[in-house]
Amino acid sequence: MSGQDFSGPAPDRPAPGFGPYVPGPGHSGFSAEQIDTSRPHPARMYDYYLDGRDNYEVDRVAAERVIEVHPQVRLSARANRAFLRRAVRELTAGGIRQILDIGTGIPTSPNTHEVARETAPGTRVVYVDNDPIVATHAGARLLDTDRTGFALADLRDPGAVLDHPTVRGLIDFSQPVALLLVAVLHFIRDDEDPAALVATLADALPAGSHLVLSHATDEPYEAYEGGRVDEAARTGVTDVYKNSAAPLNLRTKAGIEPLFGPFTLLDPGVVRVPLWRPDGPVPGAQELNNTIFYAGVGRKG
Repeated sequence: MSGQDFSGPAPDRPAPGFGPYVPGPGHSGFSAEQIDTSRPHPARMYDYYLDGRDNYEVDRVAAERVIEVHPQVRLSARANRAFLRRAVRELTAGGIRQILDIGTGIPTSPNTHEVARETAPGTRVVYVDNDPIVATHAGARLLDTDRTGFALADLRDPGAVLDHPTVRGLIDFSQPVALLLVAVLHFIRDDEDPAALVATLADALPAGSHLVLSHATDEPYEAYEGGRVDEAARTGVTDVYKNSAAPLNLRTKAGIEPLFGPFTLLDPGVVRVPLWRPDGPVPGAQELNNTIFYAGVGRKG
């Protein structure tokens, strides 16, 4: 990992905006008409799994249907957040001072910039999401300094992400960047070519940059003797997400590893999220089987 210090002033560029929406006096976020509450949104469902309150009835109903067929989904969501925290601490300890967090979802403390600044107070973080309600909450909870920004943009258009004024205003692409794609690529269909989207983002990053990735799976944990694909649970979960703003695309470990593209996987490779450089007791095989996320971190160059 890079040992360079990038904690100096932000690049001399225009001040970051707030996506296409610039809050003015008396404005706290997007209007109700701009937030789609006619169908569940995965970001708000995930917030519900984490016991958050930034969700609507339509999200809670959908999330409860998922919990009914897969009660361990909340365990998985918490384990995934813990992985994000460990990975961010590891990378900032290694010298990373810029983070591009795409698909950030509803803010959940400690957020990425809070974790990063435990190690490196000068770390610059840009959050990216395509949901206006995330943008609204970002304005209230994430944009606490001039080193944190939010871009309303979609991973499916990586060029728009990279060219967004907020991204260009805070991220110096001549220096290493940590690219976070945590629990987001499983909302990208195969025909949308998730590997190509990652590759486009990777092309913009210099050597020494890192990719932090986690992805949902229905694959049994290989060390669990009772492990098998629960067809009823898989069908039940995917059916719920089919009616959401972003259907779910579960992949196996063999399908997730190629998503790292030019990033060389760091030890221990792609593993169940609790097994990525744990900082506490490791769960048993049955709990790992019920933890439905794989994760890994890769380094470019």
